[in-house]
Amino acid sequence: MITINILIIIVAMALPSINQLISPILFTRISSIVFIYAGALSFNAFYIQSIGSGIGIYSGLFHVTVVSQLLDAFIFIMGSFILISWPSITYSNNSGAPILGLLTMQKELTTVGPHKNLNTNSIYYAIQYSLIVLFSSLGASLLVSSADLISMYLTIELQSFGVYILSTIYRDSESATSAGLKYFLLGCLASCLILLGAVIIYAFTGLTNFESIYSLVSVSNSHNITQGLSLGLIIIFVGFLIKIAAAPLHNWSPDVYDESPTIVTIWLTIMPKISIIIFILELYTQIGIIGYSNSLPEVKELLDTVSIINLNQLYQNIVLSENTFNILKNLLLISSLISLIIGTIVGLAQSKIKRLLAYSTISHIGFILLALAINTEQSIDSLIFYIIQYSLTNLNIFLIIIALGYIINNSLPVTPIYKGTERDIKFISEFKGQFYINPLLSICFTICLFSMAGIPPLLGFFSKQFVLYSAIQSGYYFMAIIGIIVSVISASYYLKIIRVLHSEPEQFNNIAIANGAGAGDENKDDSKNTLVGTESNMKEEITNTNSDTSVFPSLGGCGGDVETINSIFSPTNFHSFMISILTLSILLFILKPSLLLNSTQLLSLSLFNC
Repeated sequence: MITINILIIIVAMALPSINQLISPILFTRISSIVFIYAGALSFNAFYIQSIGSGIGIYSGLFHVTVVSQLLDAFIFIMGSFILISWPSITYSNNSGAPILGLLTMQKELTTVGPHKNLNTNSIYYAIQYSLIVLFSSLGASLLVSSADLISMYLTIELQSFGVYILSTIYRDSESATSAGLKYFLLGCLASCLILLGAVIIYAFTGLTNFESIYSLVSVSNSHNITQGLSLGLIIIFVGFLIKIAAAPLHNWSPDVYDESPTIVTIWLTIMPKISIIIFILELYTQIGIIGYSNSLPEVKELLDTVSIINLNQLYQNIVLSENTFNILKNLLLISSLISLIIGTIVGLAQSKIKRLLAYSTISHIGFILLALAINTEQSIDSLIFYIIQYSLTNLNIFLIIIALGYIINNSLPVTPIYKGTERDIKFISEFKGQFYINPLLSICFTICLFSMAGIPPLLGFFSKQFVLYSAIQSGYYFMAIIGIIVSVISASYYLKIIRVLHSEPEQFNNIAIANGAGAGDENKDDSKNTLVGTESNMKEEITNTNSDTSVFPSLGGCGGDVETINSIFSPTNFHSFMISILTLSILLFILKPSLLLNSTQLLSLSLFNC
């Protein structure tokens, strides 16, 4: 279904008679509907009787199971929710008449003179955004079902290349181009490590299928094969840790998140991490080592029924596999510890909202890796629950930030050259006084931040509680104590945002309040000396950002009388509806927790016992 939609959008983009007459918002809406339909098809696969044990497709390159289908549905639904964050763009002429489609706009520009031009990149961005998101989602869906080294590498690259292009989708933006180049170079390094690990495993085993590799290692008494498999798996895990921005391999994440447009950051911070973490989870639990290490006491009971030679050989294989498992577990635990500390401590010094959320994501990755390293049924249950709540909460936070950005900018009491443009919120200080202007959005934002901080009885509190409880139950007391401490410390930078959000502006302009203004006249960001709220200050902000036309895409290339065509970027009704639904889910989870908890428990049992 995703592939068919990709082909349809490519054809639509190639035909001028279609893309010049259809509103660009339809492309994102059609893609959202396709995502929902693809998720429904994933659920429909449960009627296949043999799917319980898994179905190998494409000569074993992919292995479809109940778990992979459920996670596919979750990925597709999250993709549809993210696509609705693209704004509804309304163009109108001086008389107020709406302009629909590129063809009509070009005629309008021709009638007013060639020197009066308008940058229509925003329309192309909407179309390209939908197409690239579909490619990336297809790679994420296939990665979850990968059962071969070849399919693993191809799917991770299919997903990654889409994300690289997304980060540079605003080609006129210097910051977005810089972020995309940085992401591309470090992503290529991670891909090279993953490919190197796959090559090492193939060199020592001669196999690429995961099940065949596990079977070979379980019956082989060769130290070289086990050591080669261990080395290859370690390198692959390091490559995946780079891609999910786990410390100390996280340096690219804050810069890329901050320099990319928020409409792209919302995708970077959620979708790639879901598929990669789930794949690591399946690879880690199905590696066969768990079964060997758990069966170690049972081996001694076979002394009377099994020959000494066969028993020694089996015991030797168990010890080698257990050593490999311990190396991978220590790697995950070390990365978890560093992620918890760096994501919390460094986040305290941030003044930019997306950099702060990047370090917050690193801290959450620490909790996820802790649950993954423990690798018990309870920890896997908490891991899946944590991924779900992190995705929903993070999605809602970015939806609110995008909505506030449009509302603030559209309500500025300035001339039409600055009004109705698309602008990212970069600094925390730009939220100052928003509670007095947009109380509902501010309350939703506050609830999400409290949930991320782990304040009871919100959804985020239970996710951290489950991870820490599973760590204590498994004897990881030191990691549990570190997790509790960093949770308390990280609450301070969430509270800093809430304090700015609910603080009253220093000079409250009554006229601006009457017109629905989104900021005071002298809201000053000390970190960049950027002023927001007046026409002159807006000009200064454009200068300080090196005339970044992606921040004001409707202004790029303008000349002459720019009031010829006005553009209004506004969140859609479904955008607002999603914010309210996600906020209520976070707030009222305690009233009906059984549905989500039972689902994650079934998934954990399926993953752990498969």
